[in-house]
Amino acid sequence: MDLVSVVVAYGSVVFVFRFGVGSSILGTYRVGQVEAWVLVFLFAVLFGLSMDYEVFIVSRMREARNRGATNTEAIIEGLAHTGGVVTAAAIILVGALGGLVLGHFAGLQQLGIGLAFGVLIDATIIRGLLLPSAMVLLGRWNWWLPNSVARLVRTKASPLAVREARP
Repeated sequence: MDLVSVVVAYGSVVFVFRFGVGSSILGTYRVGQVEAWVLVFLFAVLFGLSMDYEVFIVSRMREARNRGATNTEAIIEGLAHTGGVVTAAAIILVGALGGLVLGHFAGLQQLGIGLAFGVLIDATIIRGLLLPSAMVLLGRWNWWLPNSVARLVRTKASPLAVREARP
């Protein structure tokens, strides 16, 4: 799902800068090609941000699941408690990235448009609609791990914590 925001960002950059869709409104340049470094930056930044948003939301869902909530209850609780924070952070980031479009360097304009569209789509449509829908469809398989992997992620209490827990 993280690659969807990257594909949307690539598409938005091509539509705006190569085909000129909305370039008169946005005040961007119509260019013959998209800068290569912009594509690399878009991939790295958007993939990292989308992973961050996903870990933030899914970890809250996992906490609810560990407390005994059903799959659906965990999804609702996780999205209810973190969805607003993720969306607010994305809106702030989109506003900040929108400033790149005001410049006169086509590469930075491309980066600003791509990141803004990618972050906006990721935080709203992907994390708000696609992630919960996929998790509802997967049901109990959301939380399944093979035994070999489950052993690796289990944590043990530190000796200090065990010592402090004793009366």
